[in-house]
Amino acid sequence: QVQLVESGGGWVQPGGSLTLNCAASGSIVSINAMTWYRQAPGKQRELVATITGGGSTTYADSKGRFTISRDNAKNTVYLQMNSLKPEDTAVYYCNAAIRTTNSPISTYWGQGIQVTVSS
Repeated sequence: QVQLVESGGGWVQPGGSLTLNCAASGSIVSINAMTWYRQAPGKQRELVATITGGGSTTYADSKGRFTISRDNAKNTVYLQMNSLKPEDTAVYYCNAAIRTTNSPISTYWGQGIQVTVSS
């Protein structure tokens, strides 16, 4: 069984910064792409950023404010968020494509973590 646990969310004033962490645990053999999504109230879940197993990154329209990275030794993905805006307020979800000792690659989701940007 695999678990993805997010941390690092909370409240921040506009212009501030937060770093989200997502740690995967379980009988993990390998992790391919790791992705951050977010869902604002009343809106659909949207992709924020993806990082492949090789470290290639793809971003949605964050205009350089967000940086995704990973530590393969720790099975952890990070999302550094700078110059935060009220419209970044959302529940942020971690997603990962993981192969375990007893299953092929499957997609797993974290439980989500709240990020609130307001003054």
